[in-house]
Amino acid sequence: MTKTSGRTDLLIALVLIVVAIAIPFQIDSRYVLGQIVLALFYACIASQWNLVFGFAGIFSLAPVAIFAVGGYATAMLCFFLGWSVWAALLPAALVAAVFSVLIGLACLRLTGVYVALLTLAVTQVMYLLIVTDTECFVQVGSVCRQLTGGPGGFSRFGDFGTRQLLKGDWMIGNYAIVCTLFVVIMVVTWVILKGPMGHAFRAIRDNPGYAVARGINRFRVQLLVFGLSAFLTGLAGGVYAAHFQVIGPTILQLPQLMFIIAIVVIGGTGTFWGPLVGTLVLMGADELMREVGEFRTLGLGLIIAASIVLLPNGLVGRFRDLMRYAGRNRSAGLKTSKDIQ
Repeated sequence: MTKTSGRTDLLIALVLIVVAIAIPFQIDSRYVLGQIVLALFYACIASQWNLVFGFAGIFSLAPVAIFAVGGYATAMLCFFLGWSVWAALLPAALVAAVFSVLIGLACLRLTGVYVALLTLAVTQVMYLLIVTDTECFVQVGSVCRQLTGGPGGFSRFGDFGTRQLLKGDWMIGNYAIVCTLFVVIMVVTWVILKGPMGHAFRAIRDNPGYAVARGINRFRVQLLVFGLSAFLTGLAGGVYAAHFQVIGPTILQLPQLMFIIAIVVIGGTGTFWGPLVGTLVLMGADELMREVGEFRTLGLGLIIAASIVLLPNGLVGRFRDLMRYAGRNRSAGLKTSKDIQ
């Protein structure tokens, strides 16, 4: 990354922070604010899957599983042990990181599609174990609760306290918390990518043989990115569970995973701002097509297909290419003018 790209990232970040601060004062609809919060969650997951796949080159299909582990761990710590949500978030994120490292130990000796198949299998096995969990783990009044919550999941296990503190404006409080989470995740990701770890990730992705020859331990580096991204994804999962006060197995269904992948592909794989741009485009398109019923999924599919064909590098990648092309033309024009003079 050049100094120019770093300044550009900083300028974009400042603009986004100003916009984020202004949104609660400009939007009165709780529904719209809720959709923005949901979009931020998608952007959090997508940014970390982009770190794993786009920058480190690991074709893992476990992002929603890790997100779900963070959410479930938060709910279970609150429900069974009586912890507050705030106390449960970091331990739940650590659980998600350990879970991801265990997956990494099992699959990172493999490459390519085999990693994808194994991580997808883990996600589907998790879903089946949860929805088929009918054995009583604890009796709550007259209700028997399963260890995983079963098909119904967990609900009413705690919240951030914004409902009691802000009353009718609790959504603004939750929006501020989720915005802060997103900022923290993006800042940590940016620091990782700008540092030696980021260079190691890209080296393993672009030329594994050369990277290993230069002394980079491929397995250790990939295990590291698995753990780091999982901690942040699990933290987002815990915040998601606390915001909605519910977590269930539907989050592990295949359409959720495909939506995350589509966000990164449309925004631009291996670009820092791609996940955010992809989230805005897909969430906006999904909202606009809400009234078309059964054609909604078809419309999203066409958008994704058109993006893959027409914008193989994604929207951010295409914009970056155009800027480079314009810069080369400007340089060529200046050189020609000097030659004429």
